[in-house]
Order: sequence, then C-alpha cells, then structure tokens
Amino acid sequence: MYKSIAIMIDSFKGSMSSTTANEAALEGFRRVFSDDPDVHYFLQPISDGGEGFFEALAYDRRNVTVSGPLGEPVDVCVGQCGRVAVIEMAQAAGLPLVPQDKRDPMHTTTYGVGEMIRHAIENGYRKFIIGIGGSATNDGGIGMLQALGFGLLDENGEPVPFGAKGLKVLKTITTDKVLPTLAECEFTVACDVENPLCGDNGCSAVFALQKGASAQDVAEMDRWLYDYAQLVKTVFPKADETAPGAGAAGGMGFALSAFLGATLKSGFDIIAEENRLERQIRLSDLVITGEGHLDGQSAMGKVPCKVATLAKQHGVPVIALVGGVAPDARVCHDVGITAVFPIVRGVTTLEEAMDEAAARRNMADTAEQVARLIKGLAENPMVTADE
Repeated sequence: MYKSIAIMIDSFKGSMSSTTANEAALEGFRRVFSDDPDVHYFLQPISDGGEGFFEALAYDRRNVTVSGPLGEPVDVCVGQCGRVAVIEMAQAAGLPLVPQDKRDPMHTTTYGVGEMIRHAIENGYRKFIIGIGGSATNDGGIGMLQALGFGLLDENGEPVPFGAKGLKVLKTITTDKVLPTLAECEFTVACDVENPLCGDNGCSAVFALQKGASAQDVAEMDRWLYDYAQLVKTVFPKADETAPGAGAAGGMGFALSAFLGATLKSGFDIIAEENRLERQIRLSDLVITGEGHLDGQSAMGKVPCKVATLAKQHGVPVIALVGGVAPDARVCHDVGITAVFPIVRGVTTLEEAMDEAAARRNMADTAEQVARLIKGLAENPMVTADE
C-alpha cells in the first residue's frame, strides 16, 4: 500500500494551472483514502520556466502594476524565495495577455519585465530567478533594457519604439543611465528551449508565427536581431547570439545574458533544486505527474518525463494523468513513467475539454479511479499457484 504520495503535475496550458491540477488529483485520492490517516500527500507545482513557474517557487508575493505587452497597465506579482526575487515574464509580456486580433510581435514589448526587475531592485533584492517562457514578444529584450536605463537609440539619439520594430531603427546602445545597483545583481534564468537568437532555428523562425507575425515579418525580424547582436557585441564583447537559449522568449535570453550576465538554466532544474524535488521523490512510494498532452517528444525533456527520470533513479513508480496521449507516447515508459491515464472521459470538443471546471472534474474523477485500483490491489493481493 502506498502511504506517501507525491503529486507534481505540470499545467494544462490554457486550462488548469499546475496548482489546480495538483489539487484536483488530491481530491480524487482523498475520495478513496479519506479514512486512512496513514496516507500522506506532498503537492508541488512544477514548470519548465513558463506558465506556473512563479507558483512553483514564490512563497511570498508583492503586487505591482507595470506595462503589459501592448503598453497597457497590468497587475503582476514579484515573488520571494528566501532573499531571491522570483519573476515570471509571462505575467507582464505573456501571449494570453494579448487579444487574438492584436497579436503582433512587431509591437509587443518586454518593457514591463524590466519594470518588475527595477521594482525588486528598489526593494532591496539583488538575486533573481526569472522564468521567460510563454512570451508574446520578439523584441530581443530591448523593452526590458529600456526600463532598466539602457539607451537603445535611433540615428537621432531618440529611444527606439517598443516592439521588434524598434530593432529596425536601432543604431546606438548607451549605458550611462543604467540603474547603478544593477551591477550588484545576480540573475538566473529559467529557459526551456535551446534555440539561438537568429537563423533557421532562431526565435523569429521558430516562434514568431504563433505570436502573430507574418512570414515577411519573420524574415525582417531575424535580420534585425542579427544586426542587433552585432551592435551589442561592440558594447559587450562576450555576447553570443549563437548560445543555446539566446533565442528564448523572442531574444530575452540573449538580452539577459549579454547585458546582465545572466546564467541560463533549465526551468525544471531550478525548481527541482530550490524545492529539493529529488529528495521528496526518493521519500515517496508513488509519484503522480502529468501534462496537457503526452507524446514521443515528451520523453525528450518535458516536465513529466523529467519527474519520471528522477523517480526511476530511486525505484519509485510514476503514474501520469494527462489530457491526451499520442500513440508514440509509449517511449515515455522507458524514462520512468509506469502508466498513463488520459483524463478526458468521453467524446467532447476541445473547447469543452479545456474548460477549467470540466478539466478539474475530469482530473479528480480519473485520480479517484487510480486510487481505487491501488486500494483494490492492496486489499486483494494476488493468490499464488501454491496457495
């Protein structure tokens, strides 16, 4: 019988947050084991650096209003993990903040992310963990840099406009008005992709279309980002537009590493380290994980399979509760997922399946059935041939 159950499910993007998914799974298990005081649960929100990164790390929160991706005011939270400020880029520059008919990385800005960093610095923080997934931007981080006091200037010495279009007219970078305390700060960046800044695998070519760019925009932005990188290297010679992760979040990875000396790491690895995930998994009898869709690519480093890899090292079984599962998801068993259970319980539309209330109900109901199976096997062990 499993007495210690760790629940660490990734967000179902556009449907359930990691915390909501975890709580729904817990509800299902408690329907079955509510009368067993010996069953203990450990819930941990998890993320790869995008949606859910903030809730996985931040223990205390400070509300602040900053500029959104279109320049409008948005309310965000700057988190605290010890004496480290936790910032989720998507809160200020995330794609869900932009209405479908206004999505255009030529205009969306990262300025609000810089305001979040500035706010934390002004409140005494000098160490930062920044999650940069889920952005609506492709501006190379210039908006963020402007908010921190860097001069991104056109040929007339005027600040370039927000959005990727600002890169087109960028001629000069200055540092004389940078926030002085920025030099005292240390940045770790949660980055879930390894794309370079430019080229066929760069941020424009791979991600800009889903942010609202046209094919012509992609070619232009890629060229502007290349020119931007060459200009940056005249000020920061160690800047490397080809480094893995430079193209993350529309070039935010490049800006943070080149201008602020940030270290780029796997978002999951940061969460695992800060929350001692491996220790918790080792102490568990069973791990419940999951995500919105499990397929063959999940085994290449998606969150549920990273959880399973840690569990496999300690011989802990892993059950994945997922929205959908592809035939090639069988390879996920090789990395440590013991069994996979889709939570959609009947014929439905995608819109219905992604409704948060429906998804939560489906998660709880499926978790209940898993718990009933576990309880039934424990109460009715197999009878051997000798018996």
